[in-house]
Amino acid sequence: MLLAMESPWYISESEILIRLVIALVLGGIVGFEREQHRHAAGFRTNILVCVGACLMMLLSIYGFSDFVNEWNVRVDPARLAAAVITGVGFLGAGTILFTGKKISGLTTAASLWVVAAVGLAVGAGFYFASIAVTVMVILTLWLFNKLEQRFIRNKKQYIIHIKCTDQAALLSDVQQKLKAHSIALHKLSVGDLEEAGTTASNDELAKKRVEITLHVDIERKSDEAIVSFVHDLKQVEGIHWIQYE
Repeated sequence: MLLAMESPWYISESEILIRLVIALVLGGIVGFEREQHRHAAGFRTNILVCVGACLMMLLSIYGFSDFVNEWNVRVDPARLAAAVITGVGFLGAGTILFTGKKISGLTTAASLWVVAAVGLAVGAGFYFASIAVTVMVILTLWLFNKLEQRFIRNKKQYIIHIKCTDQAALLSDVQQKLKAHSIALHKLSVGDLEEAGTTASNDELAKKRVEITLHVDIERKSDEAIVSFVHDLKQVEGIHWIQYE
């Protein structure tokens, strides 16, 4: 028994439980932060990834200890760990979404990858590195996100769809509203619009209906900024319908 405990291929059941619990706690810490911001991979997902990675590491190192002394068996503790990283890559890809305006979910996918690495490290017994990385991850996801929004990404992108009657001064009026609200315009597109079942008068039907799409940046000072801009934009003559996302 003493020889077994001194063997690098042996681990007690209590030590296995300790490592699994540590993986659960560290994964839960990261998952709690993700859950607060309502991301796709939240509290339970991060726990499952971290504990699962820890178990695979334990299995990779200690699960095949009975075959270590077999002459025709070569034990490679890193083999299952490499497979875990590859598998988590597919899981993270499921959290990445392309909405037409931007790509979202990259940070969540990266956090899943790091949580899996933390679980592997805990399974291998690297407690200090696991805890240190978890602290760094929380700082990156929470503190650095605040700093990024404050100093780097202090503007939010919106796409505004406008249905209106084509008029000579329409675009000029829209441009004046943009300047009045200090809104940066990145892209503008205009296309013909055909509406079925309209109840407009004959004079309005004689005019061409168009749809204007604006890609704008608005400062994050207040959520009311976009509402105020849309309200003023609705007052422009010829605009009948507005939607933003």
